[in-house]
Amino acid sequence: MSKKPDLKTNAMRALERVGASYDSRTFECTEALSGVEVAQLLGLDEDCVFKTLVTVGKSGDHFVFLVPVAEELDLKKAADAVGEKSVSMVRSKELLGLTGYVHGGCSPLGMKKFFTTTIDETAELFDDIYFSGGRIGCQIKTSLNELAKAIPFKLADLTR
Repeated sequence: MSKKPDLKTNAMRALERVGASYDSRTFECTEALSGVEVAQLLGLDEDCVFKTLVTVGKSGDHFVFLVPVAEELDLKKAADAVGEKSVSMVRSKELLGLTGYVHGGCSPLGMKKFFTTTIDETAELFDDIYFSGGRIGCQIKTSLNELAKAIPFKLADLTR
């Protein structure tokens, strides 16, 4: 008899540890899709679906930013938001070792180590936002209030 795989991710466990409410949505996917494709596949408004971006500052510190999937992170605004002279994107090949997540399945929750997290201020426009659930083919839906139970974050204008 084969053991049923655990469908919970580290991101889900992080929310459950603090009693935060959330829903998850899964979909069949063999490779990473763009965030816009994920929103379309799930029939969601792409403005409430956020992608998780990991950066490194001039200081060497790492930072996590969540921005709507159809938008681009403005690196200057991002650097200003975290008090860095500049930030640059972490390379995809460095992501797994740094966060424990692969490109296309990176969640702001349950990383190997917590990194300062900033979410685009447009998230306040929605009762709930969606973001990666910690693996390709999984999205988490929760409110900012519930997310704040699991990780500290701030809001800022982060897009172009």
